[in-house]
Amino acid sequence: MIFIPKEVYPKESRIPIVPDTVKKLVKLGAEVCIESDMGWSCGYSNEQYTEAGAKVVSREEGLKNADIVLRLRKPPIEEIKLQKKGSLHISYLEPFFDFAIQDEFIKNEVNAISMEMIPRTTLAQKMDALSSQANLAGYVAVVVAANRLPMVFPMMMTPAGTLKPIRIFIIGCGVAGLQAIATAKRLGARVEAFDTRPVVEEQVLSLGAKFVKIDVGPTGQTKDGYALELTEEQKQKQREGMKKVIAQSDVVITTAQVFGKKAPLLVTNDMIKAMRPGSVIVDLAAETGGNVEGSKPGEEVIIDNVIVIGAENFPGRVAVHASQMYSANLGNLIEHFWNKETKSFNYKLEDEILNGCLIIHEGKLRNELIQKARS
Repeated sequence: MIFIPKEVYPKESRIPIVPDTVKKLVKLGAEVCIESDMGWSCGYSNEQYTEAGAKVVSREEGLKNADIVLRLRKPPIEEIKLQKKGSLHISYLEPFFDFAIQDEFIKNEVNAISMEMIPRTTLAQKMDALSSQANLAGYVAVVVAANRLPMVFPMMMTPAGTLKPIRIFIIGCGVAGLQAIATAKRLGARVEAFDTRPVVEEQVLSLGAKFVKIDVGPTGQTKDGYALELTEEQKQKQREGMKKVIAQSDVVITTAQVFGKKAPLLVTNDMIKAMRPGSVIVDLAAETGGNVEGSKPGEEVIIDNVIVIGAENFPGRVAVHASQMYSANLGNLIEHFWNKETKSFNYKLEDEILNGCLIIHEGKLRNELIQKARS
């Protein structure tokens, strides 16, 4: 039995599963149960889930009887002990920061898949929740900036004169950064972008933006496409190179994160001070330490007359589409490892995808990266 409880995080508007994914799981032969009103925040009724083949059960009953529990956020730690031994939990788990959750899974012999640990491979793309949610976060960042900037984005030729397009600088050209570039271009802005990985220059240019080149010395990326952490000397060179571009920009959006570590500080107070009053900075990395000095998750602060917006759950601002995408990620993950004969999850431990994301199995922490982070 697969159970999906309601999300209990107070600021979370997304849901783990939509009715279309329930249909998919039921078609595989799974028994699917939901907690009452699980889909309410995205406009899905209990009836839509029951029509898709799910049953509505109480939270306690679902957690106690489920073979698989699907969530979006990590679970309340006290609920892990309600799951039966040998069952599987799948959700975001903040694997490099929340070790208490891991200890509780191990103690209760509950297996755990961390959605953050899905490898970034071609085969795993359809399961990659980090990418699907980052894509939406990049879009929202531009919309939020456009809403707060006291200027229009595109060039406008009017009887009263011509308005120049605004200049926007996007730092970090991963999934979120590339979507931010594409969205800003659609709105008519003049877009510049920078990333420590030279390999992304072609992608930036293909979207119609200018790639800012800053020589920081040898850089690279992991096998999963994440940027490698720079040395302190390289970070300083990067800041010096970006300062001039930032001073000329009306909007700056930062998206730089290092997998499994605190986000690097890229935009300092002296850079902010050089910007025009009324300019806007959106820090998409605010929840993981922040790229911008003084930014706070979920808050808008004024620093030297510049509006600095710290992102907090930006995908949740487009919760319906974010939920559809996350739901599809979960559905594809389960389908990939589903045994149709036994109607159960197949633990193919030799599989590259499962080997990456199944962090706890049979009472043991099995991921080397997390083990190193804990030591």
